[in-house]
Amino acid sequence: MKKVYVIGSLNMDLCISAPYCPKGGETLAGSGFIANEGGKGANQAAAAAKSGAEVYMCGCVGADPFGGRLVSALDDAGADTRYVRRAEGVSTGIAVIIVTGGENRIILDKGANAALCEEDIDRALENAEAGDIFLTQSENPVKIVGYALKRAKEKGLLTIFNPAPADPAAAEYFRFADIVVPNESESEIFGGKEKMFSAGAKIVLTTLGSRGYEIASPAKSRVYPCIRVPVADTTAAGDTFCGGLAAGLARGETTEEAAAFASRAASVACTRRGAMRSIPTRQETETYRG
Repeated sequence: MKKVYVIGSLNMDLCISAPYCPKGGETLAGSGFIANEGGKGANQAAAAAKSGAEVYMCGCVGADPFGGRLVSALDDAGADTRYVRRAEGVSTGIAVIIVTGGENRIILDKGANAALCEEDIDRALENAEAGDIFLTQSENPVKIVGYALKRAKEKGLLTIFNPAPADPAAAEYFRFADIVVPNESESEIFGGKEKMFSAGAKIVLTTLGSRGYEIASPAKSRVYPCIRVPVADTTAAGDTFCGGLAAGLARGETTEEAAAFASRAASVACTRRGAMRSIPTRQETETYRG
């Protein structure tokens, strides 16, 4: 089985449910507050590890209690955190999440995620081997994300890029990605899959929410349905998909096989509240019956 290297963000998610988003100057009663370990990078690393992969996480947290809590949560999920650096003088990244009608709205303070540097990438990928899986996102500085994709490709890794949150500048690095995984709104920001192919993407795997996902290459595309589940919270669904995809590919599965597993894992995550804590194990994913 190949190893999975995840380079990305680690955030503490502060999540509350509300009947709707408050207007300017309005105070609104919410419920169900939780402080949950998250961040796209950490969530994806946890998802890959819970799905059975050997995972190495690279990122930055602050020298504060939230940073320690995030590292411990990743350790508990089964990810190797030796490449997570404690950055001095900055706080751990924070995401404030308002959940309304099963959908989430997020305000992000990058904090220590902005401190990730090329030296962190080089250290994390030093022992990576050709054929290993590389996964990254866009919650770190886009130039560092691009550097990481380029280095991973130079070492012969299979590279997955989840360009979220969408930054048009990230299109420059699609040529280093074997698989680009946007959601529908992110795809629109990048001009659709044809523009992404023109920028160098080989496969565009678009998640479509309750409608499933689309796997597209320049020659063909196909939409696949997802399983139906009662939705409690979609916070980590996309990250669970990406981590599950990486784990499937690490097992030697085809893109189609790995995506089918990833979609099922993402659906199971939607039945639970929170970010990292909502991510299912491989057994929970495979045995879920609704």
